Amino acid sequence: MNRPINPTSIAPPAANYHHAVVTEGPTRWLHTSGVVPTAPDGTTPAGVGEQATVVWQNIAAMLDDAQMSRNDVVSVTTYVVAGQPLGPVMAARDVFLGGHRAASTLVTVPELARPEWQMEVAIVAAS
Repeated sequence: MNRPINPTSIAPPAANYHHAVVTEGPTRWLHTSGVVPTAPDGTTPAGVGEQATVVWQNIAAMLDDAQMSRNDVVSVTTYVVAGQPLGPVMAARDVFLGGHRAASTLVTVPELARPEWQMEVAIVAAS
């Protein structure tokens, strides 16, 4: 149902993602808001790597509640405050997806809605 699109006529993806994913005949879609690094107890970790872990834990809970899995994720949009290291953010995405690849965009921004948030992620899943 979800098929990767990586034309050989263009350069390959720069990291662990697909250029595009075509979804054929889905019966259910999940669109998240920007998922922020607030833990269930209301705290926000200080470091961007730890924040990325919390974000993906929150996304896992949403997928589980929707009776979906990481393999249903077709698109990831990540926002990181400029100046934060991108490596830990990308690594957390890759660990969560466990080899599954989705279309993925990473954007640096000057700030997010709360000063303690250094990153957030929005996903689309289809099953």
